Amino acid sequence: MMKHLQKLGKALMLPVACLPICGILMGIGYALAPAAMGAEGPTSGAAYVIGFFLIKAGGALIDNIAILFAIGVGVGLSDGNDGTGGLAGLVSWLMITKLLNTSVVNVIAPWMCVEGTANFVAFSKIENPFIGILAGIIGALCYNKFKGTKLPDVLAFFSGKRSVAIVTGVVSIVVSAVLLFAWPVIFGALVAVGNGIKGLGALGAGIYAFLNRLLIPFGLHHALNNVFWFDTIGMGDLTAYWSALTEGGTMANGTVIDWSVGMYMSGFFPCMMFGVPGAALAMIVTAKSAKRKAAIGLVGSAALSALICGVTEPFEFAFMFLAFPLYVVYALLYGIFTVITVAVGFRAGFQFSAGLTDLIFSAPLPAANSTWMIIPLGAAAFIVFFLIFYFAIKTFDLKTPGREEDDDTEAEKSVVLANNDYTQVASIVLEGLGGRENIVSLDNCITRLRLEVKDYTQVDEKKIKSAGVAGVIRPSKTSVQVIVGTKVQFVADEMAKML
Repeated sequence: MMKHLQKLGKALMLPVACLPICGILMGIGYALAPAAMGAEGPTSGAAYVIGFFLIKAGGALIDNIAILFAIGVGVGLSDGNDGTGGLAGLVSWLMITKLLNTSVVNVIAPWMCVEGTANFVAFSKIENPFIGILAGIIGALCYNKFKGTKLPDVLAFFSGKRSVAIVTGVVSIVVSAVLLFAWPVIFGALVAVGNGIKGLGALGAGIYAFLNRLLIPFGLHHALNNVFWFDTIGMGDLTAYWSALTEGGTMANGTVIDWSVGMYMSGFFPCMMFGVPGAALAMIVTAKSAKRKAAIGLVGSAALSALICGVTEPFEFAFMFLAFPLYVVYALLYGIFTVITVAVGFRAGFQFSAGLTDLIFSAPLPAANSTWMIIPLGAAAFIVFFLIFYFAIKTFDLKTPGREEDDDTEAEKSVVLANNDYTQVASIVLEGLGGRENIVSLDNCITRLRLEVKDYTQVDEKKIKSAGVAGVIRPSKTSVQVIVGTKVQFVADEMAKML
């Protein structure tokens, strides 16, 4: 299970790498043009225009993160990282989200999509990261299974890779039919959970924060958000906060506020603004020296976007599938800090997310309280997140960014291939691996060929080394890694042709 999650995590690195700059752009844009994202402020002038432009530029990808996942996972999990898998992932995404759109469901099953019900909310949230990842997996599996399909001569045009999108479409229709009944049940169950913890005060807020983070990989956090932030069941913490209301007030729909306004948003501020940078620093410090700069580029910039505007997805998706147990701990820390934050009386709210920008603009509202406490709370969050992440990563050798098992050493990067005839090298290596009939899959990283074989007894390490490669590693009975050096891509391309 963990092996599959880590493979999925690596596949997500491609789309995740697009996100940090988007978060930074949106944060700067929000600071220049708060009115463009719902807060008070001027709606004209140079600052507004520039801010609006930056917000839209960043939002172009952040708002479509699910589509990025569908394509990225489709490519990342496909044999040879073939782009056809990405196209198939997009086909699956378009098929599922169109068939489960409220307007379509309202026609094919109107009793399941009555406006104002939990089911309607569920289908209105169908375009989420979980569906994007699911679509990518479907696309990749269809590619891996059907890329070599041979059809009769009359249909020969649709043979091979051209058949993948067709098969993906059919599979996606079946998956959509299943989700038509399963998705509302899952979504509704989470709404019921939200109702159950609503009256637990600070503890309930902590449970909510924990579940909010825990469900992000599956896109199901929207169910809880609709319970606590908006007016799905007569609450609406976010709505009440920005309506300048406090406990004891009455909302526009007549609901009397019987909770401390802001309690379901406040706990996110110390975690996002300071906890995420602390965790990111732990990842950077524990990264292998050869990968530290890359780790800084990925999680460092993601931490900055979390601090400025509360965009945490670039950070979370960078490790949630590589080290899922650590992500559970991360979610638990949110819950703990939310309980503490609510209990000590800190109150703040957000229109977008719990970053510095929203903290500044929410501070003047009536429900805000003791916002100065973000400093001690934030300092505590930074230290605790850093220490726990550092301890967990080092103790359990977790594969956070910069610590992946396939990390190439500096020594391997300096390896010089003894034979510059890449075709000949690939041919000899392939022969040493038992021939193409013995190869299940071929991949490569920066310095190594990474292969899965059917019969490990057919692997002849001496023959492989005769090609002039630097070494052979066998992590398991079916896995073989051939250390080639930085010219590995050329050898991999030649071997791919032979396969």
